[in-house]
Amino acid sequence: MTQNVKVIFFVLLMFCSFLAGAQTTKDTAKKEQKTVYFFSGIGADSSIFMNLKLPGYHKVYVSWIPALPDESITEYAGRIKSQITVENPYIIGLSFGGIVAVEVSKQIRVKKMVLISSVRTKKELNKVQFFFIKLGLYRIIPASLINRTNFLTYRYFGAQSQNDKKALTKLLKDTDVTFFRWALKSIGHWNNKEAPEKTIQIHGTADRVIASRLVHPDYRIKGGGHLMVFNKADPISKIIMNYFRE
Repeated sequence: MTQNVKVIFFVLLMFCSFLAGAQTTKDTAKKEQKTVYFFSGIGADSSIFMNLKLPGYHKVYVSWIPALPDESITEYAGRIKSQITVENPYIIGLSFGGIVAVEVSKQIRVKKMVLISSVRTKKELNKVQFFFIKLGLYRIIPASLINRTNFLTYRYFGAQSQNDKKALTKLLKDTDVTFFRWALKSIGHWNNKEAPEKTIQIHGTADRVIASRLVHPDYRIKGGGHLMVFNKADPISKIIMNYFRE
């Protein structure tokens, strides 16, 4: 009888040890998982990143917060960075979100950063666009035009397939017009001249929003338009994963 009790006790002890070991491994894996923060385009939500595949990374999508009327991008970055709660994070910035990410990276320590369909410095932005922004013409664009799609917006953003058009229609429909106008105004006054460190830039050869000829990216995606993070996500995912693993 005593011998049986000892055997049962020993089995239970081993079982508990396995459970504890499994729990420890699970907790360790969770702690070691690296966090990536995503900044989307002007007023857009995280759905634009839905096709990116980054296995092993915990994704956190930064939510746009209302901008103050005369706030600069630097000041805005100082407020929105509070959503980043991990030290030395990985950051991915898309379009206008990339510009905000550049300013955030000046205020916190970043492990690595990726700019997609975006710019590192003011020099990479179109001077003609700057001119019209400085004139304040963005203020007279009707909200109905900002929130709707047509053949011109499809062409401008590089939306070709029905999925592209559907995604773009949703993005524009959900765009906050007030935030959109503030963003354009703030871009007009953005004056960053230094390229951020530990950063790679991925750009499409067919991007019309941020002209490909003006930027000098580390990687060019052939035929990629401004929506390439959505419709050419596979090659972009591979570039990002390789960079993060370096």
